[in-house]
Amino acid sequence: MRKYYPWLIICIIGLAIFIASCSGEDKDEYVPVDPESPVNVDLSTVPYAKLSDYKFFEGDMKLQIPALGVLPYEPISQLFTDYAHKKRFIWMPKGVKATYNGDGKVLEFPTGAVIIKTFYYDNVQPSNTTRIMETRLLIKKEGGWIFAEYIWNDEQTEATLTTEGGTKDVTFVNEYGNLKNVNYRFPSNSACLTCHKIQDSAIPIGPKPQNLNSSYAYADGTKNQLAKWVEMGYLDSNYPAEINTVVDWKDTSKPLETRVRSYIDINCAHCHQEGSHCSYRPMRFAFSESTSNTNLGVCMTPQDPLNDGTSAIISPGRTARSALFSRLNTAEESIRMPLLGRTIVHDEAVQMIQEWINSLPNCN
Repeated sequence: MRKYYPWLIICIIGLAIFIASCSGEDKDEYVPVDPESPVNVDLSTVPYAKLSDYKFFEGDMKLQIPALGVLPYEPISQLFTDYAHKKRFIWMPKGVKATYNGDGKVLEFPTGAVIIKTFYYDNVQPSNTTRIMETRLLIKKEGGWIFAEYIWNDEQTEATLTTEGGTKDVTFVNEYGNLKNVNYRFPSNSACLTCHKIQDSAIPIGPKPQNLNSSYAYADGTKNQLAKWVEMGYLDSNYPAEINTVVDWKDTSKPLETRVRSYIDINCAHCHQEGSHCSYRPMRFAFSESTSNTNLGVCMTPQDPLNDGTSAIISPGRTARSALFSRLNTAEESIRMPLLGRTIVHDEAVQMIQEWINSLPNCN
């Protein structure tokens, strides 16, 4: 009897399977994957009329699944916008990358870069569903950054370009379990420029090394965001090993003062800096500058008195005498700070600011 070796039988079966797969009977089983990003950004024709024209997302656009080359990111501390959640992404064309320009300075982005930010609410009433409100783009053209604001339709299938902004009522349950009603405001291009500017030139606000030096759970594993940007070819690796990094202001395990400084940095510093909208006021709220009580306004006389009994920008131990607290703790448009981006009080942040003011030593 002829002896058959197991390896020979395996080879024969494998060959039969290979021949069958090449016979044309199952043509649809193999679909080649396009190695190129599908994103469409033609700097000569942007902004497009519809968000879908950019092809930033795969499949159903409302799911916000990034297409190849579209990288999600998340600042450590985030700007408050009436409790809206945000999804942020960055895309750059091939062959260019951002460069480090200082821990607390926005990365120097190349021409063609696009910053994508979608605003949405969970637990929208009465159906308790998720609703996307808007997607904002910052596009770096040869002459500088331009804004592109897209408002989502009620069907959540498309977002269309607007330059004039608008409003929409929304009722939702926030992450703390509280029912909130908001007349949500979509910004006009001029409103965007109020906050996003230095010397009247448009700029991004959030993507600074100090606010990206943290881990993020990507689809292929958790990694430091700056390192991931380098891996993607979106950032030069010339940034320093040690970065003066903010903290998540909601993290109560961190020092109270550091949490406050991190919150004020992302919510206030972009206006309270040289060449920006509130540069004439004495406060300097950047994380690198707020180690100084003078820059924070502690025991400093307000330049614009509110005539409500406040005697200092921050009066230690006395929130009722602190102008900064009064401006944060109101929704009145003529008084509140920030000027734009919110229409209701950020209750949890106000509570933190109150705790911090009460912890400060008295003025000499």
